[in-house]
Amino acid sequence: MLRRLYDWTMAKAADRRAEWWLAGFSFVEASFFPVPPHPLLGIMCLAEPRKAIRFAVIATLASVAGGLLGYAIGHFVYESVGTQLLAVLGLTQSFPKAACYLREYGAEIIMIKGATPIPFKLLTITAGFIEMPLVTFVLASLVSRSISFMLVGVLFRLFGAPIKAFIDKYLGLATAGFVVLVVGGFIAAVTLTGGGQETNEKCEAAAPI
Repeated sequence: MLRRLYDWTMAKAADRRAEWWLAGFSFVEASFFPVPPHPLLGIMCLAEPRKAIRFAVIATLASVAGGLLGYAIGHFVYESVGTQLLAVLGLTQSFPKAACYLREYGAEIIMIKGATPIPFKLLTITAGFIEMPLVTFVLASLVSRSISFMLVGVLFRLFGAPIKAFIDKYLGLATAGFVVLVVGGFIAAVTLTGGGQETNEKCEAAAPI
């Protein structure tokens, strides 16, 4: 099953419309769509390693643009749309904590946490809600999304052929390794960027807004 899905995705990733799909996924994921674009980006980079940087740039710019939509939702229509959207995404309980951390750390949270598996849409909606300065938000989003997507692009541009050869031969092992890296990276990011103990305790205990 996994092998068939991989082969099918590889074929689609080389399709002439693949870049539009990548841009679309990156845009909507930054504001309301639950599935991240990273798997599609990775497969596209595997299919065409020479275009890996181009793909990463497309994903970055589309994600930042989508982040502006998330910001607008939090800023203008949080009560009517934002609350329902967060409920559908299962992020209602995380929202007050995100608002607290954003107020305490500002752009730092978006730049660092936005490059981790923490839902970027949670940060974009929250940033709009607390009225983070728009320029600061955009610049921080560019940094975080560049880290998140460009790292994939650079790695596949430099080592695309060997990586593809390994995955073609050891797909199951590669999939398990990817999961371990994502979880490990998430734990490391939380550990390294959690801030002071007092702030952590205050934000973790934040009541629903």
